[in-house]
Amino acid sequence: MIIFKEAAALARHLQKQRTMQRKTGFIPTMGALHEGHLALVQEARQHTSITVCSIFVNPTQFNDPNDYKKYPNTLDKDIYQLEKTGTDILFLPSVDEMYPHSIHGLEHYDLGYLETVLEGQYRPGHFQGVCQVMSRLLQKVQPDELFMGQKDYQQCMVVQWLLQHLKMNTRFVAVPTIREKDGLAMSSRNMRLPEADRKKAPAIYHALEHIRRHITPGSLTPLLQEARDLLEKEGFKIDYVAVADAHSLSPTDTWDGKQPLVALIAAFLGEVRLIDNRQVTK
Repeated sequence: MIIFKEAAALARHLQKQRTMQRKTGFIPTMGALHEGHLALVQEARQHTSITVCSIFVNPTQFNDPNDYKKYPNTLDKDIYQLEKTGTDILFLPSVDEMYPHSIHGLEHYDLGYLETVLEGQYRPGHFQGVCQVMSRLLQKVQPDELFMGQKDYQQCMVVQWLLQHLKMNTRFVAVPTIREKDGLAMSSRNMRLPEADRKKAPAIYHALEHIRRHITPGSLTPLLQEARDLLEKEGFKIDYVAVADAHSLSPTDTWDGKQPLVALIAAFLGEVRLIDNRQVTK
């Protein structure tokens, strides 16, 4: 595995690969890697010739500065795991490399409705930061295919919008969420859970499964309240429990029996905010 810290050197190397008609797959991460990240690498290796992974903890997408400071750093372990999984290139830029003119006064993206609901509502500015860093990463890597996990459902939609906005021919590949044996979605934030809270955390998955198993046409309000009750019983502080159109992410409290829906949850256990989602209709 080759490690690049400067975008110019990375670009030169990738351009050489393109002259040999080698297809590039890209996996952007913020480190603290787990099996979910490695599944993205494995997926990229199946479909592309060169697998590029980035590790960059992006300061502009944290609306809580303390969350940024507490983000786990496991770089040595991450490098080992990427090498073991067969990653070809690791891009490891500094903040100055990504934002040479400061992280303030950056460009603004018109995300419309996507920035007003769910994560957009509860984490103001977060998706601006996602677009700011992803636009830079995409332009530096110029990947043929981009691999991201479905756990961050709304983020996947934002990045797909960004690809269209940038007029890039990159193919977006959403990879199914990888879960622990007890159902908890793998996440770097899980590392911050105390042991007692880690035992409670799968309640998010159970709440999503409750919605999926019991959803019927008509009002969804009672079912959503049941899911909230399951979480509150385990001590979660809830930001949202919602069911939304799987394509537009427009929340709904009724179902016609045909509309494809996804259930989404964001809730705190202590200081750790967890998110998850699950398709609840076909």
